[in-house]
Amino acid sequence: MRRPALYSRSPNVPQQQAGAGEVDEPQAPTGPAEDAGAPDAPASPPPAGPRRHVWRHALLALLVVGALGAGGYHFLPRQAGHQLTQKDIDAAVTRSLQTITLPSAAARAADIIRPSVVEVIALGSEKNTPAAKVEKRGRNMARGKPPQADPPQAPSGEVERGVGTGVVIVDKGVILTNLHVVAGAEKIRVTFFDGLEANASVIGLQPENDLAVLQADKIPDDLVAATMRSTADLMPGDNVAVVGFPFGIGPSVSAGVVSGLKRSFRSPEGQQEMNNLIQFDAAANPGNSGGPMVNMNGEVLGIVTAILNPTQQRTFIGIGFAVPIENAASAAGMPPF
Repeated sequence: MRRPALYSRSPNVPQQQAGAGEVDEPQAPTGPAEDAGAPDAPASPPPAGPRRHVWRHALLALLVVGALGAGGYHFLPRQAGHQLTQKDIDAAVTRSLQTITLPSAAARAADIIRPSVVEVIALGSEKNTPAAKVEKRGRNMARGKPPQADPPQAPSGEVERGVGTGVVIVDKGVILTNLHVVAGAEKIRVTFFDGLEANASVIGLQPENDLAVLQADKIPDDLVAATMRSTADLMPGDNVAVVGFPFGIGPSVSAGVVSGLKRSFRSPEGQQEMNNLIQFDAAANPGNSGGPMVNMNGEVLGIVTAILNPTQQRTFIGIGFAVPIENAASAAGMPPF
């Protein structure tokens, strides 16, 4: 049975706790004493006060333990019998924060999405279009080869005619990518995060949004599907990251912000116009096509599909476009949210 795609509907909201953050007090037993013949015993005194912020104190205690293990003991008095005070705890926590370097938000997001990102290789006869020549030159230069060197051949003899990116949306090997990455390919090969290579077939198309859905014929045992997130509350200025294989180098990570919403883009050949796109400024180049654009929680917001160029050089000038994940998931026949 195929596992359904994962969706994240809204920002995480802390669970409500009883009494606006207070822990309910245990109630004293009200029944009769076990020994009916014994005289009534005085009731036990009530607790000294409400047990407020129990979890916060527990977390602080864990931080203190970690700080001690990391050398925070320098700040704590060592005389025998000394009890920890709030000042001691604050000093230990401060020491830990000053000595431990936390990863950036983009690094955490990329680490979350990376197991779901695949490289997509289109195999077949070499294309002779201007765009194909630019991509070929870029791939060769990225790999340290002469710009006009022949593309590598697969063991079966096919020529590598294009490189793109895909993202796993169902852990049975269902992959979203761009239609222009695989269009006209005689064979499609995908490489998963652990290096496993597999052939893939097209099982769904959405030409109006330049999307294709692939099914890999074999997958890693621990394949992880990406979590998709609604773009309903997305705003210009929100941080995003792009993970993919620009010119076949990767997985590569770039970061930026959402630059605009509901944008339109017409392909350089003028053959197609796409609407309702997300504009972003995280660096993207040929090879990033079909890859995920994610938020800082590693949730997929869109599929990278195009970059704007006033020339034919097909290099990034600061304006990229992604298809919202609502459209992309519907291409796989799984309406989200």
